[in-house]
Amino acid sequence: MPWHVYVLRCRSGALYTGVTTDPLRRLTEHNAGRGAAFTKRHGPAELVYLEAAESRGAALRREHAIKRLSRARKLELVASASNQLREVHGAR
Repeated sequence: MPWHVYVLRCRSGALYTGVTTDPLRRLTEHNAGRGAAFTKRHGPAELVYLEAAESRGAALRREHAIKRLSRARKLELVASASNQLREVHGAR
């Protein structure tokens, strides 16, 4: 089962980082209010960054590293060439 690290941009502008095996299902859960409490408070979210990971452990380590970045660095990551969202779901 492939694991992914993802970043959501909430309606409030806040960024949320998580891990999942199914990014689109997880986005749907967040937007239906069944995701994290953070996304419930900050409103509907848009998937803005996606990165594949070799394992759950690798995904969790990368999630932790991304969460430690400043907001400016997270926005650079979202705009970066390493954002696999463009490859998986078309150009953004």
